[in-house]
Amino acid sequence: MSLASERAMPVPAAAAARPAAAPGLAAQARRQRRLAYWQAAPLALVFLAFFAVPLALTLMVSFWEYNEYEIIPSFTLQNYADVFEGCFSGGDLCTTFRTYLSTLKFCLLAWAFTLGIGFTVAYFVAFHVRSSAMQTVLFLLCTIPFWTSNVIRMIAWIPLLGRNGLVNDGLMALGLTRAPIDGLLYSDFAVVLAFVHLNTVFMIVPIFNSMMRIDRSLLEAARDAGASDWQTLWTVIVPLCKPGIAIGSIFVLTLVMGDFVTVGVMGGQQIASVGKVIQVQMSYLQFPAAAANAVVLLGAVTLVIAGLTRLIDLRREL
Repeated sequence: MSLASERAMPVPAAAAARPAAAPGLAAQARRQRRLAYWQAAPLALVFLAFFAVPLALTLMVSFWEYNEYEIIPSFTLQNYADVFEGCFSGGDLCTTFRTYLSTLKFCLLAWAFTLGIGFTVAYFVAFHVRSSAMQTVLFLLCTIPFWTSNVIRMIAWIPLLGRNGLVNDGLMALGLTRAPIDGLLYSDFAVVLAFVHLNTVFMIVPIFNSMMRIDRSLLEAARDAGASDWQTLWTVIVPLCKPGIAIGSIFVLTLVMGDFVTVGVMGGQQIASVGKVIQVQMSYLQFPAAAANAVVLLGAVTLVIAGLTRLIDLRREL
């Protein structure tokens, strides 16, 4: 037998082995898919029970009728008509649009301040603190406010910003003012201050996470190319931090848009917001009207998130 024929003999055997191995690979792939489904099942059940079902119930109740005494499970669009009453008739802005504009104002101010503070803190911790132990300590300091409830943290501002608070007393002692400043508490300033205090950490964490993933050799290359610190920050660090900025922005904007406790406590129950409207309707047991407002608010939040995700592809970046 020639050498060429001996080398050719294993080829048919290998070709015959391939069809036999194919069913085994297909069965293994099916087992892996089933295992993945079983692993995702607990989280899917939690998502279904605590998000999808309550959202469906809220949507259903928003179409029910109600009066002063009872809720009637009968389909109606009147709740949504009441939400947008007078909004499309021209003239002055309707109550709903004014309320959303007020809420949007707080959202933009809180977002701008939390972004500036969060980016600065994250930049300092990521690029100027070399020790991982010190980074952990600094992060622990950022989370200290979360050791108490939001209400307690907001109430803590009252003795500072009140008419007879420490800030007014200090300003008058320094001769900067002759009388206490009334606008420090129960005002837009107090609401924005509380929002920044409560939500800045939600901006710090994702931005810091993005900064820690930046390859430091890119910064060295920028310096070697003659870029200044500002040019390196603007052309290298900021573009690579877009996923963290987008995630932090989603956190802050969604939290502020639905908040009613902060607006009520720091605004002295005098400032309107969408969350406050829903809370008042709930307190008067007007559940269908509150559900309709909640659905409209959910739609507005979804539009904001969709706009942010169009600016950057989070799935690709992460």
